[in-house]
Amino acid sequence: MKKSFLLFLFGIAFSLTSFAQQTTVKGSVLDGTTGEPIPDVTITIEETGQTLKTDAKGEFSFSQNVPLGEQVLKVEKVGFVTKRYPIIVNEGKTVDISGMTLDYDQSDKKDLFIISISDDNLNSEDDGLTDNISGLLQASRDVFLSAAAYDFSATFFRPRGLDNANGKVLINGIEMNKQFSGRPQWANWGGLNDVQRNQEFSMGMSANDYNFGDLAGTNNIVMRASKYRRGGRVSYASANRSYTNRVMASYSSGLLEGGWSYSVLGSRRFGDEGYVDGTLYDANSFFVAVEKQLNEKHSLNFTGIYAQNRRGRSTAITQEVFDLKGRKYNPFWGKIDGEQRNSRMRETNEPILMLNHFWDISSKVKLNTNVAYQFGEIANSRIDNGGTRLVTIGGESIYLGGARNPTPEYYQNLPSYHLQDANPTAYDYQLAFTAQEAFVNDGQLNWNNLYEANASLNAQGGNSLYAVQSDVIKDQQLSINSIIDVELADNIKFNGALNYRSLKSENFARIEDLLGGSGYLDVDFFAEETPNTVGGDLEDVAQSDLQNPNRIVGEGDRYKYNFEMNADVISAFAQAQFKYNKVDFYVGANVSQTSYQRNGIYENGNFQGGGNNGSLGKSDKLDFSNYGLKGGFTYKVTGKHLIDVNASYFTKAPTLRNSFSNSRQTNATVIGIESEKVQSLDVSYIFRSPIVKARLTGFYSGFKNGTDIGFYFTEDLAGLGVDEGDAFVQEILTNVERRNIGVEFGIEAQVTPTIKLKGAASVGQYTFQNNPNLYLTSADIDGALTFGDGTTQIKDYHVASGPERAFQVGFEYRDPDYWNIGVTSNFFSNAYLDMSNLARSANFTSDYDGNTFNDYDPIVAKELLKQEQFDDYMLVNVIGGKSWKIDDYFVGFFATINNIFNEDYRTGGFEQSRLANFRRLQEDKSRDNGPVFGPRYFFGNGTTYYLNVYVRF
Repeated sequence: MKKSFLLFLFGIAFSLTSFAQQTTVKGSVLDGTTGEPIPDVTITIEETGQTLKTDAKGEFSFSQNVPLGEQVLKVEKVGFVTKRYPIIVNEGKTVDISGMTLDYDQSDKKDLFIISISDDNLNSEDDGLTDNISGLLQASRDVFLSAAAYDFSATFFRPRGLDNANGKVLINGIEMNKQFSGRPQWANWGGLNDVQRNQEFSMGMSANDYNFGDLAGTNNIVMRASKYRRGGRVSYASANRSYTNRVMASYSSGLLEGGWSYSVLGSRRFGDEGYVDGTLYDANSFFVAVEKQLNEKHSLNFTGIYAQNRRGRSTAITQEVFDLKGRKYNPFWGKIDGEQRNSRMRETNEPILMLNHFWDISSKVKLNTNVAYQFGEIANSRIDNGGTRLVTIGGESIYLGGARNPTPEYYQNLPSYHLQDANPTAYDYQLAFTAQEAFVNDGQLNWNNLYEANASLNAQGGNSLYAVQSDVIKDQQLSINSIIDVELADNIKFNGALNYRSLKSENFARIEDLLGGSGYLDVDFFAEETPNTVGGDLEDVAQSDLQNPNRIVGEGDRYKYNFEMNADVISAFAQAQFKYNKVDFYVGANVSQTSYQRNGIYENGNFQGGGNNGSLGKSDKLDFSNYGLKGGFTYKVTGKHLIDVNASYFTKAPTLRNSFSNSRQTNATVIGIESEKVQSLDVSYIFRSPIVKARLTGFYSGFKNGTDIGFYFTEDLAGLGVDEGDAFVQEILTNVERRNIGVEFGIEAQVTPTIKLKGAASVGQYTFQNNPNLYLTSADIDGALTFGDGTTQIKDYHVASGPERAFQVGFEYRDPDYWNIGVTSNFFSNAYLDMSNLARSANFTSDYDGNTFNDYDPIVAKELLKQEQFDDYMLVNVIGGKSWKIDDYFVGFFATINNIFNEDYRTGGFEQSRLANFRRLQEDKSRDNGPVFGPRYFFGNGTTYYLNVYVRF
């Protein structure tokens, strides 16, 4: 008994001694203006790289493996100016540095990436989803990624050659990437800048607490009511990029008595046109989040987002059009009754409702369960010029009507069309001069002509010749996931997640405006020219829906095509993170099951019946089982020198868009479709000191079994006979292999307390590594059409992914009197034109009968097919701001001027595949007065500005 009592006393004494000798660094972080605690601030001990985040009370505590002696705490959070606090740590002592402050960053750079994303979306034809990656990166404090997000994004630069389908965007832990394209739909949460400042970004395939991730990184936007600091903000912005005016107001309650908190925001963005002519912008955004802390362990949050967006689009133009009209030219608009009207409007209405439950099971185990429901539609309008009427002549039914493309930059309206012959006549020159004068002096869509044509037919009892239609995607998506975070030991953490997403997507065309007409006959006028022999007689083949033949549709009616897409994805993710004195490492894995199915509502006349070769009813079900592995480590050579390595291998289901060869008309799935295989490796050397931060990274990414689908009109397809080679086709590429390799570098030096110098560089090479399979499908072609060995010869060609090389030098000056200015010079080179795959298949060498051209010259062909490299260019940007504290108010402004020297440059472009054989392409490129079907280019903006004035309280 006495022995046990002595042992008990010894145990207590040992515990007390151990406790007394524990070395601890703790403290708290407050808002420098309001004095409120700031949650989710990242605290880093710079020598060891140990990091953690402040809790809801703004507090933190380091107690394991705390380094001794003179140390520096780095305190940072997006939206605030980073600070460093020197401390001295003695063994067995507690350093309490409570009351550290962070000042609000008045530069408010978030607005810049929102503007850039909006600009890029204007030109997108693919569901309006740009491949710009800057939105993913804007939460990062990495020097290079910050340059990529803000200064490089206007050029369509893609870090490591990746687009945003290679990254993940989450809101409150729920993935927001669209299943149709794999890309986030930025417009769904546009205009909500004030409530998007709490973001968690993980670079590349590095460890992430929420999901497995992807090559371009993962960004989780935390839109939880309790995470917003108490206060409000009112702002007004003026710009000349996408919108011209923006007003925004927001208020957050902070934590109230009873455990409630809420946050609300409303904004409006508008403008008759941005930098490009005729690009109307009309958007309203609303946000509400309400959270109730039920008790110490449970909290329930509701988040609602409605971001309505309507804007006019623009398009790529040829060099001839650019020379005549300049980079602001947009053929999609014209005036009607003195008002601008754009024929290509894009309208997004997809509200998001979200319920999040947070359960602190214990001090070491946290479970977060989320349910989200998104619904609504995206509609892209255009002019339908295929209006007809059915007549019977001699007992035979024929369709009369159809009109030439009304776009003003249609090739027959341009001077080059009239001068295409080798020896133009005086009359040809007269026609060219007249066309040029008309195009230069006007060159816009003539709405009056469309109304007058319809009125004339209407008076004769006919149907509309022209109408405005919308291609509509109407989605309903349910997302459910549970995310667990377990602290297995002081230095070991486990993350896991289960995810389920279910999508029902209705896809259809809808009549928006009959342009003064009385009705529109729902048939395919062009079926008259080349009826698909599989479909039977002309009247049947022409039908959009054989279940309702020769239907007259009115405004608001569905027509042309009508089908559903169903997609279900189940996935699981697990990850373990280990932290030690000299090395941190992680391993992660995921598995997923994806299924797709098309359900045809219309029976298309070209693809009659059901099944995979028809159009009515359900297609074959596509199933993809996928998995992934990743791992990495950070070796701390010293506190200043680190080596960071990340590697991954995973498979990825193709998107809905790339799974069905022609989903608007048929159930047919892509032949030989497989999951894409991806592997990656990056190795970084990181240097960090109180003055200098730098990172040098070498990276590699490999892709196999990729799939891509394109749509276009082409002429002279080989092997189909004389005058039988014209068709609107779907081009399907499978077995695509790509390789992205390069290095990236970022450095910043705080040379004085007020002056920071910075630099960034990226040198990469993004190329195709094989000759993928290529086949064409069309309503005008029976089955799949291949050429030669069925491949396209694009090995070693560059992937059109923006500049492969980008360099930046710049500086920032922050005055103690709360004003700042920064200048960056940005140089770009090695950007390439997207080439025609069809022109690099055997179709290029083949005549109408399938035999090789007798005048084919491989030397000339090599020059014709050489990939165009864009000219180098440099853009200079200036940024600055000033703020004042007036009583309890924080007043300031922030401004930026981009491309200050008004540089002309191309951001991208593509070869037209209309002429895709040797003889026709050689003829077109050798014309003395320029090609008729030259490449189309996207041109960057000239000098633009953005000015934001705000009051914060």
